[in-house]
Amino acid sequence: MLVILRNRTYRHLFFAQVVALLGTGLATVALSLLAFDLAGDKAGQILGTAMAIKMIAYVLIAPLASALAENVPRRVLLVSLDLVRGATALALPFVTEIWEVYVLIAVLQSASAAFTPTFQSTIPDILPDEDDYTKALSLSRLAYDLENLISPAIAALILLVTSWQGLFSGTVIGFIASALLVVSVTLPKATSEERKKRFIERAKQGFRVFLVTPRLRGVMALNVVVSLAGAMVIVNTVVWVQGEFGLTEQHTALAFAAFGAGSMLAALALPALLKRWADRQVMLTGATILIVGMLMALPVKGLIGLLPVWALLGVGFSTVQTPVGRLLTRSSHPEDRPALFAAQFSLSHAGWLFAYPMAGWLGSAVGLQVTLAVMTALALVFLIAARKLWPADDPVEIRHIHENLPEDHPHIRETGARHTHPYIVDYWHRRWP
Repeated sequence: MLVILRNRTYRHLFFAQVVALLGTGLATVALSLLAFDLAGDKAGQILGTAMAIKMIAYVLIAPLASALAENVPRRVLLVSLDLVRGATALALPFVTEIWEVYVLIAVLQSASAAFTPTFQSTIPDILPDEDDYTKALSLSRLAYDLENLISPAIAALILLVTSWQGLFSGTVIGFIASALLVVSVTLPKATSEERKKRFIERAKQGFRVFLVTPRLRGVMALNVVVSLAGAMVIVNTVVWVQGEFGLTEQHTALAFAAFGAGSMLAALALPALLKRWADRQVMLTGATILIVGMLMALPVKGLIGLLPVWALLGVGFSTVQTPVGRLLTRSSHPEDRPALFAAQFSLSHAGWLFAYPMAGWLGSAVGLQVTLAVMTALALVFLIAARKLWPADDPVEIRHIHENLPEDHPHIRETGARHTHPYIVDYWHRRWP
């Protein structure tokens, strides 16, 4: 996997991603502490709203960024967005009003929403070989897991010598380092005709595939399970640790680190596990772990009880999310893959847009235990739906006859019209009767 780091351009971009993620992780912890400083036990309301703003930015800004990236040099765009994020993070420690938090988060996350798809669309052009690109996807997943584990640990160390305001300094440094790494390489221009298609058209195509492919309908339901459990951790950890337990900022960072450690443990174990178990079995098991973890959190009264539960939720979180890329690849041909990944990006963030405000506002209104019970019940409903939508008998390819397809259709690959492909029969028969 690490052999692709020999490519200088990719190596610089990968480390730019790592340092930016570490900075973002520090900002997540710092934002929790800022919210608690402004609102005390009502911090969940601020965090739930702030995270909802983040999701709205990702849904609305990402399509605009896709069009912008076609007309602005990639390096200029990425560096500019890093500088905007750094400047915004620099301003966050000085806010005194809740509305100021929301405005700055909107700016920060809009820049991130533009940065992420532009960055992701650059990697296939740098690594045109499919095997190399697959390795890059695995490294990217590892970077996200490292952020969940290392950022809270770094935050805990920083908090030993300074207040939460100092964490935003680390965020600024991360974004500046990312900009320097990006500016140090030359990035290829986007020349693929597929990338010149309008985002909305590609997204519609991906949504159609999701709606008619059983395994992907199951993924949609599992996305909601992940967001319900993850929102309770991200939004309400500070309320539990500092509000309910009366502990310190360092303990809040430690709780986030426990969640990241569980996620990392699962990510390291999954490659071997996926060789023995089917993706469906692994992902449904991960969703079950999430629900069990949420149930175990109900009677928790102190940090000693919370840490193993948060670690268990981290295990379930990574177990569900890591195989998704494999399923998207299995459910598409190369020419259709961008549309499917775009649809997964939108659909998964829609789940978070639903879960974040619920975790924050419901937690402030009726308490953490009632909120946790409600969200656990909803997660169970969506787990049952995933089991129903994703049949156990799920062949990778279906062999059948295509009729009346044009000769130049991409799925006429063999002699005659008979062949296999990853889509369910009904999808292409609806498009090509």
